[in-house]
Amino acid sequence: MSRLVGPVEIIGVGLLGTSVALACRRAGIDVLLTDVDADHVRTASGLGAGRARSAADRPQLVVVAVPPDHLGGVIASALDGSDAVVTDVGSVKAAPLASLASRPDAGRYVGSHPMAGNERSGPLAASDALFDGRPWAITPHAGSDPAAVALVRELAELCGGVVVELTPAEHDRAVARISHVPHLMAALTAGRLAEAPDGHLALSGQGVRDVTRVAGGDPALYSQIVGGNADAVTELLTEVRDQLDTLIAAVTRGDRATLQSILATGNDGTRAIPAKHGGPARAMRSLFVAVPDEPGSLARLFADAGEIGVNIEDVRIDHDPGRPVGVVELVVDDALADDLLPALESRGWVSHR
Repeated sequence: MSRLVGPVEIIGVGLLGTSVALACRRAGIDVLLTDVDADHVRTASGLGAGRARSAADRPQLVVVAVPPDHLGGVIASALDGSDAVVTDVGSVKAAPLASLASRPDAGRYVGSHPMAGNERSGPLAASDALFDGRPWAITPHAGSDPAAVALVRELAELCGGVVVELTPAEHDRAVARISHVPHLMAALTAGRLAEAPDGHLALSGQGVRDVTRVAGGDPALYSQIVGGNADAVTELLTEVRDQLDTLIAAVTRGDRATLQSILATGNDGTRAIPAKHGGPARAMRSLFVAVPDEPGSLARLFADAGEIGVNIEDVRIDHDPGRPVGVVELVVDDALADDLLPALESRGWVSHR
């Protein structure tokens, strides 16, 4: 069984690449940094993520963290440039693998994809804790060397990820369903807002922010991601189109039964999403608390909930237009909600279900 001792080379020191580098350095592993932008290497080095690779360095593992359009070529160059195991952190797996199919050394390549990130980019946005507790897909192909698979698994676990092993095709269908198509749906919904009169937007609340949040991602990057997963995305978009035609017909005809059925299917989908820590979904309830927009108010609310003995499972904040308060949605265990509401009110909080 292979053991990751390093060095690890990171090709592409943006958010993901630098975060992998920082996690490796946290574990005491020598990290080599490579990027077409020398400023990125200098910045990442200054953050303690590693050092620029020299011609004499011999990496044990190469992690390719470049934009999707460049994955296949950079992976091939990494295989040519050393005898190291090569992985990548790209969001599409079948397309890069297809470009390597005829290579005799393709067994040293094992795809991977950490399900982590944020709206920022570049090495300054990186963190050694970015992957802690997050799913990290590993996608061996039929010719992958078992020792290479073990090494990539060790990298994921060293970085704090929770390994999920899938075939490349299964991975691409999965991310189309849980990431790529939802992103496109959010973009379509947000696009309707761009053309809306100001008076319409004045009614905006937390719901529309929740639905459209991911639409704020980099259009150039996401067009590469979606384009690289065209088959899986097209299959799901076709299903959505058919359902949208049914929905339009139901709304037009006033067909409440069909409309209710579509909405109920949406309820089923939200309940199918795993709960925190990957456990089964639990019954939750939302309570809404008015919180002054002042330093320390949120901390006081959370402290009061803790003293009452109720764990806050999730929280969202909607700022109240025209008033110096916000409405905080506390998501708590359904069985505890009835006790929390009067207990908060007894401490001076204005709340409702």
